[in-house]
Amino acid sequence: MDMKRDYYEDIQLLDSRILWFWFIMLVASLAIFPFLAPNYYIYMANYMAIHVIVTVGLNILVGYTGQISLGHAGFFAIGAYGTVLSMTALHLPFPIALLAGAFIAAFFGFILGLPALRLEGPYLAIATLGFGMAITQVIGRWQVFGGRMGIEAPDLSIGSYILESDRQLYFLIVTVAFLLTLAARNLMKTRVGRAFIAIRDSDIAAETMGVNLTFYKTLAFAVSAFYAGIAGGLMAFLLGFINPSSFNFILSIYFLAFVIVGGLGSIFGSIMGGVFMTWLMLTLDKVQELPYLGSILITFSERWMNLTGLPNIASIIFGLIVVLLVVFEPLGLYGFWIRTKIYWKTWPF
Repeated sequence: MDMKRDYYEDIQLLDSRILWFWFIMLVASLAIFPFLAPNYYIYMANYMAIHVIVTVGLNILVGYTGQISLGHAGFFAIGAYGTVLSMTALHLPFPIALLAGAFIAAFFGFILGLPALRLEGPYLAIATLGFGMAITQVIGRWQVFGGRMGIEAPDLSIGSYILESDRQLYFLIVTVAFLLTLAARNLMKTRVGRAFIAIRDSDIAAETMGVNLTFYKTLAFAVSAFYAGIAGGLMAFLLGFINPSSFNFILSIYFLAFVIVGGLGSIFGSIMGGVFMTWLMLTLDKVQELPYLGSILITFSERWMNLTGLPNIASIIFGLIVVLLVVFEPLGLYGFWIRTKIYWKTWPF
């Protein structure tokens, strides 16, 4: 009988030799990948890992706690600017600067979580949306943040070792993404995680059972913002340059789409959503270069539209895929994964 006899069994990473074997194979594949793949695919993997961090953090808030946020691009921006300015103005080393930017984002997440005590649903969505838009406006008007022109990220150094190439950044970004994903997975198994889930299911019942709504709702916002701040700090060095236009309202919509497509209330779904949707975004950015489809779209644009509107087709395809996925599989990609596991467990019956 598969029976758990200890609470610590909940936070075990893996509980069988087969899972350990595949886990070791995964780690080995991730370690070998940057030495075999072209530079563009390494850059894409870095992009995916950063978006996985954001998606995991946002899923803690949306999927596990039931609080919606349309302002995570603001936390993303705070983490990016906080990390860069901590290194350039305060001359802090990168690890401390990254944590400083993340904790600043977590502080603003705590502040934004206070309205969540009285707001929910569309009202909370509008409040978080206003926060995200306000952050980009403030950053764009203060010269300390570089104004509308933005600022350039300094050299990323850990000790005396300078990370310059995408391959070198890969090991840093993927390692941080792995550790934060593992931390989120274990957090959901603790008393804090159970309190988040209780609030999502029924905040009235949770409060009746002794859950402090004020503490845990603001904590959920702070933890989620912390993850976004870490991701923003890493993104600043991946891109090498940041400006306010990079953190617009559409980016917050994308982040929320990552969570929904991957699967609400699932850490593994967050990973799948971040990886798949990032791949889709980067692929559709070059929609005119896709085999067969690209030539058809160019012909269609030349006949019925204009070539300047061709990039907008990527947004149409992106939105259509999201709508179809949500309609036919409400659990997202994680639902497909569950169906696949059940199918192969019962195959061929």
